[in-house]
Amino acid sequence: MNTTARRLLVLTSVCVTAALAFSGCATSGTTTPATKDGPVSQADIDKAMKTPTTLTMWSWLPDLQDEIDLFEAKYPAIKVKLVNTSNGTTQYPKLRSALTAGKGAPDVAHIEYAFLPGFRQTGGLADLTPYGAADLKDQFVPWVWGQVSTKDGIWAVPQDSGPMGTLYREDLFTAAGIKDVPATWDEFATTAKTYHEKTGQYLTNIPGDASDQMLGLFWQAGAKPFTFDGDKTVSIDLDSAAAKKVMGYWQDLIKSGAVSTDAGWNDNWYQGLAKGKYGTWLTAAWAPVFLSGTVKDTAGKWRAAELPQWKAGEHASGNWGGSSTAVIATSEHKIAAYELAKFLNTDSESTAMLTSKQSLFPTTTHALTAPAFADQKVDFFGGQQVNKVFADISATVDPDFTWPPFMEYVASSYTETVGDAIVNGGDMVGALTKWDQAVETYAKQQGFTVK
Repeated sequence: MNTTARRLLVLTSVCVTAALAFSGCATSGTTTPATKDGPVSQADIDKAMKTPTTLTMWSWLPDLQDEIDLFEAKYPAIKVKLVNTSNGTTQYPKLRSALTAGKGAPDVAHIEYAFLPGFRQTGGLADLTPYGAADLKDQFVPWVWGQVSTKDGIWAVPQDSGPMGTLYREDLFTAAGIKDVPATWDEFATTAKTYHEKTGQYLTNIPGDASDQMLGLFWQAGAKPFTFDGDKTVSIDLDSAAAKKVMGYWQDLIKSGAVSTDAGWNDNWYQGLAKGKYGTWLTAAWAPVFLSGTVKDTAGKWRAAELPQWKAGEHASGNWGGSSTAVIATSEHKIAAYELAKFLNTDSESTAMLTSKQSLFPTTTHALTAPAFADQKVDFFGGQQVNKVFADISATVDPDFTWPPFMEYVASSYTETVGDAIVNGGDMVGALTKWDQAVETYAKQQGFTVK
């Protein structure tokens, strides 16, 4: 498989991992306290980094060895054994099994933000505070830092993110007489109906199997579906007023026939993107690279903009995707493991490579504003500075959004409730309550207290 294809496979796996239910992954009713070690001194760090050590890292990123080579050149005593785990769907069950067995877990692992709470709740993650992780805070976009930190600790180092925006076909807009990208959701709805009447095609597609996309749209609208205390108490509010506003909006458009509901990530969907079935894709910052490798024949026709807003003049977005580098609680080399996680995601050369080689969307303010990244004019997008568009969007994401420790079930039950209503023309707003009740029941069955 060539490099481009491997990158696209990784991007696809990152996007759909949260939409898959993993067998045998339910959160245990017994909670193991998260690992907390005492603070380490600079002398401890210096000693650890000069002591011959072999770390094991699990990740599904292609070509990550290039960044690890940089780390090993800086710290010759430390060797890193990189294990490519294909994707999160493969890695997470293996990691849980290794933690349960008490052997076989890596020192460092690639984990998406939405799945950190689950590993944290079962004691699988080391708190990075004793190793100086708090000093990294100012290097990262605030909302991204909020994805890896709580009042109780810092559970990983951010690696990439997916602030949401609109990718649209400028040529299709022009042919349909659409002069401007809809700035508000009201404008988007009016445009969607007009576009469908004129072209027979759809302004966008809302699949029934993409809970992560919908949760990102909830995020933008100010919904707070979950809280989690890190132990055994959660709150679940999937049918809040904000969530119902979003779902009611899409229900009206879908029932009018102006928006399609094709399943995503299959041949039909790919063909829809390639042949102009969808005028826009409401997606995340990783999508521009994905499109450029997937629908090459549409090069030069796409553009990027922020999501439509609920109120004119506002600038708000949500997030879809993103991942981190975590130190596993069972590691016997936590100092070196943390230094690896820190280096990969804060060293200027390493972060530049993550952006250019792995096509990850940056999380540090330095990487986001680096001229080589922000000022890049992308031919696929008609010379637009797409990276800067999404960098600006990243600054508008609400930092107050958390995940529950059982995201696998949240995703699978979405498909069975809301997703079913989307695909089969059912009551999507009413399905929110069914989704909420299903997740609440599951949480209680797993021993959680639901507020």
